[in-house]
This record gives sequence, C-alpha cells and structure tokens, in this order.
Amino acid sequence: MTVKILKLLFIFLFSISVFSCASSDKKPETAEEAFNIAKEFEEKDRYQVAIQRYNDVKNKFPYIAFATEAELSIANVHYKSEDYVEAQISYQNFRELHPKHPKIDYVIFRIGMSYFMQLPETIDRDIILANDAIYSFNELIKKYPKSEYYMEAQENRRKAFTMLNEKELYIADFYFKHEQYDSALLRYVSSYKKYPDFGYQPRSLLGAIKSSMKMDDRESQKTYTDMLLSKFPESDEAKEIKRGLE
Repeated sequence: MTVKILKLLFIFLFSISVFSCASSDKKPETAEEAFNIAKEFEEKDRYQVAIQRYNDVKNKFPYIAFATEAELSIANVHYKSEDYVEAQISYQNFRELHPKHPKIDYVIFRIGMSYFMQLPETIDRDIILANDAIYSFNELIKKYPKSEYYMEAQENRRKAFTMLNEKELYIADFYFKHEQYDSALLRYVSSYKKYPDFGYQPRSLLGAIKSSMKMDDRESQKTYTDMLLSKFPESDEAKEIKRGLE
C-alpha cells in the first residue's frame, strides 16, 4: 500500500473519529438540541446510538413535543435497521400513548408494514403474520381513505392475501399428492370460499373436482364441476374439465 493511500485512509478514519467524538461529547441544553443530535446519528446510520439519544430526549424532556417525536423516531429507527419486531412493538406503543397524533395513519400503516416485512419469501414457511398485516392495512383503508399510504396499504394487503391463498393451495396440493383426498378437498374448498377475489378460484375448484373424483364423491364432483363451468367458462381449468368430459 502506497504512502499516499495510507495518508488518505488515516484522514478518513480520523474524520469519522472526530465526528463520533464531537457528537458524543455534545451536551445539549434544550430538547431541540438533544433531538437534533439524535437525528445526526440516525442519518449516519448509527442506529443504536440514535435510539439511545432519542431515549435521552424522552427521559430528560418528557413534557415537551420533542419527546413525542423522539418516541416515533425510535420506532422509525428500528424499522430502518430492519428490526421489524421491535419496530412493530414501538409503533404499537406509540399508538396506544398518542391515539390522536396527526401521523396516526402513518403509525397504523407502519404497524402493518412491520408485520408484512417479517413474512418469509416462500410459502412453505410460517406466514401467520400475514393476518396481522392485513388487519392493520384494513384498518388504515377503512378509517383513512385519504391517507397518502392508502394505495400502498391496498397493494400490500393484496400481496398478503395472495400469500395466504397460495399457502392454502400448497397444503391442499400436499394432501392430494399424499392421497389424503378428504383433507385436500376441505382445503381446496376453503381456498375458494375464503379468497374470492384473487384469481385462484378456478384452480381451487379444479382441485376440489379432482379430489371428489378420487373419493368417488359424484355429488361433490358434479357440484364443483358445474360451478367451474358456469362461473369461469374461459379459464384453463374449465377447458381441462371440458376436454375430460368430451
């Protein structure tokens, strides 16, 4: 490594050290100064220190507006650092303490997002938190239709519902593959009834038809066949059944 590079590295490290010491040594006299110091650490992605500093604001200036903003900032820092469990708890606590805060729609949205961001990428894992995410998104959509987070809440609500539907079908397919046709039928029918607006109904009905056939349950087979052909006549699943009938 050249002398020039060593010098540049030294300057860089020294600068970081100076900033850290300077910020750490600051002794704010007002809530605003304390809050701004915490904000500096947050903007530098020094999340743990930022949380400590925001807590200082809360503890030293509990009856000033900056204390409330510090509470919300702590939740935001947890969210930014991808600690979604702590974020959800912090947002929920904030909501309980400040139910009429002007940013309460944002808080409800972030509660939903904190659950949503904990969901796994694949449906073969536990996705129970999708229900919690949907609950918060539904609340925002119902209570705050003019919120700037309304559209994003709708979009992520749909994604969460889609995951739950795909999970239901994943389990149904598992039962079918392992010849547990009665359990498979229940899951296919559950998918059809619980998630009517997400494009999976033809697939659910086809699964119910095939499960009924394997069980030699002709009444159920006819019922679900009639439903598929009458409600989704142009679907690939209906065409498959038509070919079988021919």
